[in-house]
Formats: sequence, C-alpha cells, structure tokens
Amino acid sequence: MITISIMILQEQGFFEQLFARINEGGPLAMSLILISFLLVLFLTVRAAMKLSAPTHIFKKSILLINQLGLLALVIGLFAQFIGLIQIFDAFEALGDINPTLFAGGLKVTLLAPLFGGFTFLIGRMATFILNWIRDAELDKVSSIKN
Repeated sequence: MITISIMILQEQGFFEQLFARINEGGPLAMSLILISFLLVLFLTVRAAMKLSAPTHIFKKSILLINQLGLLALVIGLFAQFIGLIQIFDAFEALGDINPTLFAGGLKVTLLAPLFGGFTFLIGRMATFILNWIRDAELDKVSSIKN
C-alpha cells in the first residue's frame, strides 16, 4: 500500500494528465463537473455524519447528492453535444475528413460525459450505501428499545 502511494506521488504524470484532460474536455463544463464532484463528496461526508439525524434532514442530504450527480451528468452530455456540433462544423468547412482527426475529435467530446457519469455513479453509490447503513442502524435502535 505504501509503495503504491509512493509510486503515485513520484509519478507526476497522473495529475498532469488529469489537468490536461480537464482542459481538453472544455474548461467550463469540466470545471462545473469537478465542482459538482467535490460537492457530492462533501455532502456524502455530511450525510454520513448525520446518520442518526431526523429522517427529513438525512433525506435532504441524500436528495442533494442525487441531484448534484444528475446535474454533473447532464452538464457532461450537454458539453458533448456542443462539442459534436463544433466538430461537424469544422469538418464541413474542411471538406475532406481525415479519420484520425475525426477520432481525436470524438475522443475529446467523450471526456465531459465520462467525468459527469463518474460523478453521477459515485453519488448514486454513496446514497445507496448511506441508505443501507442508516436502515441497518435504525433497525438496531428500534430493536433495543423494544
């Protein structure tokens, strides 16, 4: 475990590549998705700390996590559609299309939905786990009281 973390920290290529992909996928859309991802993580930790809170407070955190994940996915898809329109406009102006150029353009348009989908997936898995833990914890409390 320690050797893996040392190798990751020594390899500066991971973070450089991550930031390059964020810039490549469109700085505005990718920044919004990154902000959504960080908010999903924050709200997940907050909801985990409120497992024993009243139901309406816990459910509000769960709802916010799900809505932010969905927002990230929609932003990613919207950015992809805009990117596809720009690619097709550029190829229409060029006339003759090189397949490698077309593949490179498609790759760039897939970055935003990929990051948005990842954010959505993390948010949904977190809400599933939080609901599962909360239900199990509430069952324990109700069985002790009886």
